[in-house]
Amino acid sequence: MSKIKPSKGAPYARILGVGGYRPTRVVPNEVILETIDSSDEWIRSRSGIQTRHWANDEETVAAMSIEASGKAIADAGISAEQIGGVIVSTVSHFKQTPAVATEIADKLGTNKAAAFDISAGCAGFGYGLTLAKGMIVEGSAEYVLVIGVERLSDLTDLEDRATAFLFGDGAGAVVVGPSAEPGIGPTVWGSEGDKSETIKQTVPWTEYDSSGKFPAITQEGQAVFRWAVFEMAKVAQQALDAAGISPSDLDVFIPHQANERIIDSMVKTLKLPEHVTVARDVRTTGNTSAASIPLAMERLLATGEAKSGDTALVIGFGAGLVYAATVVTLP
Repeated sequence: MSKIKPSKGAPYARILGVGGYRPTRVVPNEVILETIDSSDEWIRSRSGIQTRHWANDEETVAAMSIEASGKAIADAGISAEQIGGVIVSTVSHFKQTPAVATEIADKLGTNKAAAFDISAGCAGFGYGLTLAKGMIVEGSAEYVLVIGVERLSDLTDLEDRATAFLFGDGAGAVVVGPSAEPGIGPTVWGSEGDKSETIKQTVPWTEYDSSGKFPAITQEGQAVFRWAVFEMAKVAQQALDAAGISPSDLDVFIPHQANERIIDSMVKTLKLPEHVTVARDVRTTGNTSAASIPLAMERLLATGEAKSGDTALVIGFGAGLVYAATVVTLP
């Protein structure tokens, strides 16, 4: 017989608050066209993107995260001292160690919260949400802060016609806490490492000096598009099935804001009813990787397009290739 006492956590977990931060600088497509041979019409038709936000020197990964997190904590109606865990998903914090989560936890005023970074690309928010849920149900924390944050402008090759217009900067955060009923459904997640070359950093950091060019994110656009459209709709349906939800039960759909054509294709494949609100934050925020889902969630709630208590399907997918989908109750 085991001598280990069983853990005592909450029966369920849910999102209690959300916050977002977008850098002050708004960058229209015209700025992108200064370095690539394209047109505003082509960019909009291929991606839906009209503008994106780029961070200045003061809008660091930590600074943007702190701003978004403060809003999420206030929205949840708790204090920073009650936060027992801080999970940060990012690929654009350039210090290998220490984790930026430790700096964020300290500056927010948490009481020595567990803090760590994860690298799961555009699926990172879903990964963090799943880890937070586990921490709360297991009993190692009462409240967990999940942050998706990126400064992808630092990793953008402005001369790459395939990607120069895609990426933006920002931070989104949610507070996950205890619930008497299920507020975060089972997660359907995974990876397809055999396709890892389709989205990647151009050169490793160890080759940066010899290459003479700062590493950037590159991708095989058509391959990624086909994978996202055909495979991720299946994953989204699996998440609905795992939660016992049908498309008609949904109020909101918040997919990773990578490309509006991908979003449209997923809506069609899933046969979502017209009453389902679909996040299209990509139009004015661009692709912010791990930050895109919480930023889109925050905007839908702020504009009234979605409301507290709505049932939402969220799915992230990207470099790895990795993915994560689940059904949540909006805060």
